[in-house]
Amino acid sequence: MTQLLCRCRVEDFKKWKAVFDSHVELHREAGLTLTNMWRSMSESDNVFFVFKVKDLELAEAFMNSPDSVEAGEESGVIDGEYYFADSTPIYQTNRFIRSSR
Repeated sequence: MTQLLCRCRVEDFKKWKAVFDSHVELHREAGLTLTNMWRSMSESDNVFFVFKVKDLELAEAFMNSPDSVEAGEESGVIDGEYYFADSTPIYQTNRFIRSSR
């Protein structure tokens, strides 16, 4: 499953979130479904969020569109980064763990 991992540092979280929320239909049209969002505990202006990606080409076009850049400027994004990532196994289950008893 492809995910879009994002981090934004914003001027004002409430302002940013209002603009972000107003783009829910555009996200859906781009094949993006928001699955999680977090704010840094030590830097509350750092926001992290993850989208499930239905169509990579559509999502990439959305992220690179002038409308996305404009929305970032309007919402007060100071800086940010995003990555498209595919799931990978996290543990190998064929290893046997021995007890120390």
